[in-house]
Amino acid sequence: MPRTVYCQVLKREAEGLDRPPHPGLLGQRIYEQVSREGWRKWLERLATIINENRLSTADPGSIEVIERHMVGFLFGEGELGQLPEGFRPPGQKK
Repeated sequence: MPRTVYCQVLKREAEGLDRPPHPGLLGQRIYEQVSREGWRKWLERLATIINENRLSTADPGSIEVIERHMVGFLFGEGELGQLPEGFRPPGQKK
């Protein structure tokens, strides 16, 4: 039987992750409080954040910004995690 968690993203019980998806205490917190579906939603948002802010996962400064966005998106903490201001999905008119 799959492990379930109360997902902080979905605000309901859902199937949990198989292992922490990120290193350290943040990864453990995500494992305990974010579902597979919630993590998938984060990965979709992450792609937008990286592209819109021109971040690099090879740059330690960018990793710090990404983690702040991650905490904002997954747990509603801090000022980051939302879509970049003025962002419009491809194909959407201004």
